[in-house]
Amino acid sequence: MSTGLIWFIIAMLGIGTFLIRFSFLGLIGDRPLPEWVLRHLRYTPVAVLPGLVAPLVLWPDATGGNLDPARLSAAAVTLAVGYLSKNVLAAILCGGTTLYGLLYLLG
Repeated sequence: MSTGLIWFIIAMLGIGTFLIRFSFLGLIGDRPLPEWVLRHLRYTPVAVLPGLVAPLVLWPDATGGNLDPARLSAAAVTLAVGYLSKNVLAAILCGGTTLYGLLYLLG
């Protein structure tokens, strides 16, 4: 690919990103959203976090893409603590403690 084509693609991606954000912030930012939209937006963090974490648990680069008992255990502890306590910070702290503790114990 030529340098001009690469810069064109970068510029188009930047414009596309701007337009996506402007559609929410600029066009409808000062109006109240319908209740059904607000209800769906409440689930955005719940959908994003597992999407970010799942590849790190199932195909970790640290182990060459192989399943790791420490990461699977940490994910299970995080899910259990989060489900039982309904506290995100407690779940993250318990999962992180489990991960680093098992990595230390297992080598």
